[in-house]
Amino acid sequence: IRDDVKEAIETCKDKAGVRVIIVTGDTPGTAIEIGRQIGLIDSDGSGQTITGMEFAALTDDEAKRLLKDGDIRIISRARPEDKARLVTLLQANGEVVAVTGDGTNDAPALSKAQVGLSMGDGTSRAKEASDITIIDNSFSSINKAIMWGRSLYLNIQRFIIFQMTINLCACLIVLLGSFVGLDSPLTVTQMLWVNLIMDTFAAMALSSLPADRKVLNDKPRNPDSHIVNRKMLGRIVGVGLAFFVLLAGLWQLLWHTDLHSVKDLISPDSLKLFVAGFADMTHIKEHLSGYELGIFFSIFVMLQFWNLFNAKYYRTDRSLLIDIVDLFRQPSKVKESYSQGFVWISLVIVLGQILIVTFAGRMFNVSPLEPQDWLWILAITSPVLIVADIVRTIVNIVKKHTNN
Repeated sequence: IRDDVKEAIETCKDKAGVRVIIVTGDTPGTAIEIGRQIGLIDSDGSGQTITGMEFAALTDDEAKRLLKDGDIRIISRARPEDKARLVTLLQANGEVVAVTGDGTNDAPALSKAQVGLSMGDGTSRAKEASDITIIDNSFSSINKAIMWGRSLYLNIQRFIIFQMTINLCACLIVLLGSFVGLDSPLTVTQMLWVNLIMDTFAAMALSSLPADRKVLNDKPRNPDSHIVNRKMLGRIVGVGLAFFVLLAGLWQLLWHTDLHSVKDLISPDSLKLFVAGFADMTHIKEHLSGYELGIFFSIFVMLQFWNLFNAKYYRTDRSLLIDIVDLFRQPSKVKESYSQGFVWISLVIVLGQILIVTFAGRMFNVSPLEPQDWLWILAITSPVLIVADIVRTIVNIVKKHTNN
């Protein structure tokens, strides 16, 4: 037995929820000894092993019942048709099946399975029938494939959360201008920049995150489940509406007062107008200045910037606070949580917004902001991450305490 096989088998069946079945042409004695050494069966293998002839003698219903109960873990003296039939019966039970093989006789089972895994030193026929070739012939590579597959699926969910949240908020903001009889708070060129953040930069940032080994502790997802689950939908709608309310209040506030600094937004008078502005559709001026439009545009983008980090921490036991602490205590943990791509793209979003407002004001219908304005905008919008991060940290601490 290779040194890494036993641990890989334990990871599959004890953590990842992946059931392992050995199908071999070897004798029952050899198969049982191998299964015992890798921890797949009990010492004597009673009730957990079956020969190919015994398996062939079972009816489909009998075989399905044994497979559903997990009573079959090793099939010895198996023929190629036994392996193909096993795949078919498991799929009939609603299982998602991956098959490994290296010979020409394995081709039918490899092609029937949802995932066919051929070996690097296998035959050409086996490789043609498979979906993936394991170059190093190592079973532990299957665990790596599971980890990367689940991490990729999680990154797609993170991107959907971020994208749908900003989509919902942006659509409602644009509709707001139409309903109250005013120009849209966001111009076409501004929306193009928002779409660039949403579709390109966010996808690049979230897809660059390293694979998380903790996904191996999750159970396999239901193949019939939707990629957008209820928890995600609630988060998208909740955060999207919260951003809309904040921006709608800011939009109305800008029509009721003249701002000379972003700091004026948190003055007592401004806070009163922020609350009262929702019901008051009258305005004291005919149009907003480029400076005020720049404030609105920048606050909108910075809200989404901080929310990118919230999407990054979705379904992890990490938080920004924990990462900052580990940066000095356990730097290796931070490397497993972040990638250079994510950090650089985050900086590009912030610097890009500053450069656009400062040097491309005419194109984006805004006027430049002062350096202190940018600091205030970052401070005002940062609670989007800070409040969520405090909640994540508390939840993670409680979970660890409960598990211990």
